[in-house]
Amino acid sequence: MHIQVNNAALYCYTGGKPLDADKPTVVFIHGVLNDHSVWILQSRYFANHGWNVLALDLPGHCRSGGTPAKSVEEAADWVIALLDAVGASKAALVGHSFGSLVALEAAGRAPERVSHLVLVGTAHPMQVSPALIDASLNAPQKALDMVNVFSRATLAPPPSALGPGTWIYGASMALGKKVLASNKDFNLFHTGFVACDSYRNGENAMERVTCPTLFVLGEVDQMTPPKAARSLIAKARQGKVVMLPGGHHQMTETPEPMLKALVDFLQPS
Repeated sequence: MHIQVNNAALYCYTGGKPLDADKPTVVFIHGVLNDHSVWILQSRYFANHGWNVLALDLPGHCRSGGTPAKSVEEAADWVIALLDAVGASKAALVGHSFGSLVALEAAGRAPERVSHLVLVGTAHPMQVSPALIDASLNAPQKALDMVNVFSRATLAPPPSALGPGTWIYGASMALGKKVLASNKDFNLFHTGFVACDSYRNGENAMERVTCPTLFVLGEVDQMTPPKAARSLIAKARQGKVVMLPGGHHQMTETPEPMLKALVDFLQPS
């Protein structure tokens, strides 16, 4: 469905279910050159197990209108405004990579609005190499190739993610091209990488988070190595860490363990 937020129509996948004020709400936030579809297994499960689901396309991405956020802080404001737009006084926030920083910043800005915080494939600082930032601007196809080589530890996921024999690398390449082409006015690749690289407020935000926090990290993640999350883990008041045996894209590389980690953690309060 499309939801009016800050005078723009944001697309949110709800798992085919209408929003119900009596149910808890979970917001899924994607990373750079992704969209709501990366959460397909997780969002469908929660939509069918008692939750309102809002798996959004960030502003200016794919089905969403608006101008792409130029910083993590700006994107976090959109998430909080989304909660206002749907009348959700509180929600669980689940973010991957860039989306994890957005979820963290939103939880730090409005701790009373967040019931649970899940940071998937996170790091702080989430530094991006100058060569990759340059390639994302001047040679996006080359940068897309690089990111997908670094991000993937498996070729095909178990049957629960996308389907038996799915080519993880190929599917991710196709999605990246689709997202990049969805906005002719802004380079979503470069904008997202610069926002990741520039964000420095993570530790301060974590100090303001009052809800339980789950860190879902990939053992062989080359984009956001587990050790890069240590500073955030150290500052989490109610932190829990789950290590998964894959790379950076936990939602499709290790879909069932990823889902189990969320199910175990996201208990309605």
